[in-house]
Amino acid sequence: MSTPTSAPGPTMQRDLYEPEHEDLRESFGRFLDAEVVPHYEAWEAEGRIPREVLRRVGELGFLAFAVPEEHGGPGIGDFRFNAIVNEECCVRGLQAFALSVTMQNDVALPYFLELTSAEQQARWLPGIVSGELVLGIAMSEPQTGSDLQAIGTTAVRTDDGYVVNGSKTFITNGLNAELIITAVRTGGRGELSLLIVEDGTPGFTRGRNLEKLGQHAQDTAELFFDDALVPHENLLGAEGSAFHQLTHNLAQERLSIAIGSVASAKGTLQRTLAYVKDRHAFGRPIGTFQNSRFVMAGCRTEVEVAQAFVDRCVQAHVEGRLGVDEAAMAKYWCSEMQGRVVDQCLQLHGGYGYMLEYPVARDYADARISRIYGGTTEIMKEVIGRAMGLREPKA
Repeated sequence: MSTPTSAPGPTMQRDLYEPEHEDLRESFGRFLDAEVVPHYEAWEAEGRIPREVLRRVGELGFLAFAVPEEHGGPGIGDFRFNAIVNEECCVRGLQAFALSVTMQNDVALPYFLELTSAEQQARWLPGIVSGELVLGIAMSEPQTGSDLQAIGTTAVRTDDGYVVNGSKTFITNGLNAELIITAVRTGGRGELSLLIVEDGTPGFTRGRNLEKLGQHAQDTAELFFDDALVPHENLLGAEGSAFHQLTHNLAQERLSIAIGSVASAKGTLQRTLAYVKDRHAFGRPIGTFQNSRFVMAGCRTEVEVAQAFVDRCVQAHVEGRLGVDEAAMAKYWCSEMQGRVVDQCLQLHGGYGYMLEYPVARDYADARISRIYGGTTEIMKEVIGRAMGLREPKA
């Protein structure tokens, strides 16, 4: 799938990025166009991005920017570089590929930087940078959605290590990941810990690659633990502190989803603009009809307004000022906006929009999950409302 390089009409100038960020945009974009776009449909059919492609991303220096130089990374803690990678994937309609990369860069990496010992960093960080070690996070369970305190997977500490029993589902990079941050219950309700489960751990198995509505190239799997033995030295942070650790890192994850939602909507709008200029009905381009103009104008405005707020949130995050409620607002609004824009763009394609050979059909299917993962829209509203001091009275 190719994406027109021109924006959907004159756009507001973005002040978020410096020249070095735009240099990364250009180089990463070239990589995507040469080594990802031509093969993406095949990966969609296979249901998985090949491991060697993720290693290639690391080889070219597009992974784990924040890892210190002593462990093979560039030591750049500027989240704007992460955002560039996310945007360039999503504007091309490569949402499944974006999710694999942002899981490595945006979602899982902070745990390895903030909670690991010196020994753990020396053991894992170089492979994370190179792409030899793909990361995943296992929180969701078949009977547990947004309620982290109800996690049922248990880990019992023994002399030989932690004995883990339970299962996880909806796990991003579930088949490809070599290091999986796994939330387990080590005590009563809410007493959670994080264990790094490595590929090949005895008693750890992977289930099927789940069949999804969209993002088919993303390997989303079930994980099973049957007396899986995890070494003591794979405990991440302090035992029993996982609930705070998980919620602490959610703001960056939700900001990452918002960034991808805006870029995805922008890419869909770009491709639709090209379509309505080229497609004719009643002897004229369909884009020249008033309804088409109004729809496109509305979509462009939604994208631009969302972009402005997301850019403000990214800058606040870089400066350490982004609030949990602000990240929730960005995730909620931008994912909902993406759904509205993609739906209207598909409608402008008419019957062709329902055909999978047209990128807008995949955009439509891929977009739906944005309102669910990382916390549903309803959970985002709950976070925002509570930040406003609106809580249910205690019984």
